[in-house]
Amino acid sequence: MMIWMRFLLVAWLAIGSAFGFTWSLSPAADSIAVGELPAEARQTLNLIKAGGPFPYERDGIIFGNFEKRLPQQKRGYYHEYTVKTPGVRSRGARRIIAGSGNEYYYTEDHYASFRRIRE
Repeated sequence: MMIWMRFLLVAWLAIGSAFGFTWSLSPAADSIAVGELPAEARQTLNLIKAGGPFPYERDGIIFGNFEKRLPQQKRGYYHEYTVKTPGVRSRGARRIIAGSGNEYYYTEDHYASFRRIRE
């Protein structure tokens, strides 16, 4: 029985490779169009591009990417900005991460997942 299961596993992996099936290790592989972002995220993105002013003291701090969910870059490449969450007194969970290469990522679950913003 064990040999049969090994055979199925190897066949499944081989077929997946042959047809180009991939499993993304990076949630940032998902994307979202600017127009699909919440209004507050679009406002934050505009502030980032304008260079501020930012409503939160911690906006613009270095994002360390310790979760390794974004493409690996040198420390200081990414910066984080708060996206206001209606009805929440604190900074909330929503952020936009800006890369030095002018790429932007949106997270609505405090870094558990990211979507690259398409412009």
